[in-house]
Amino acid sequence: MTLRVVRLGSPRAKGEGLRIGTVRRPPRGVRKERYAKDDWYDVWFPELSPSPALVAKALKAETEAEWKGFVSRFKAEMTKPGPAHALDLLAALSHQSDFSVGCYCANGNRCHRSVLRDLFKDRGAKLA
Repeated sequence: MTLRVVRLGSPRAKGEGLRIGTVRRPPRGVRKERYAKDDWYDVWFPELSPSPALVAKALKAETEAEWKGFVSRFKAEMTKPGPAHALDLLAALSHQSDFSVGCYCANGNRCHRSVLRDLFKDRGAKLA
């Protein structure tokens, strides 16, 4: 049983399980009934995405210092009770079920999903 961190819209890995979209908005131009069929996500869970203002900051980050500023602020957002409880829950579930969380960004190293991976690891999640 494991938790995978994936790029939404990419082909699913064998045994990936339920795919959770940790994004602020659904994919543009995709009908709701196609989300799962086209490998976007099975469940939309924006509670683990950056706030709209922080998404804008991440998209504008060009330097390493700007990216680190985003990471710091996103981690602070994830300490609020709702997101923190969700992270704890998913970390615990990773020992019982196969599932994945993800975002659309092409560069996984400059995406909030890389931060989520670290937050899950800190909580003892079983990661793929």
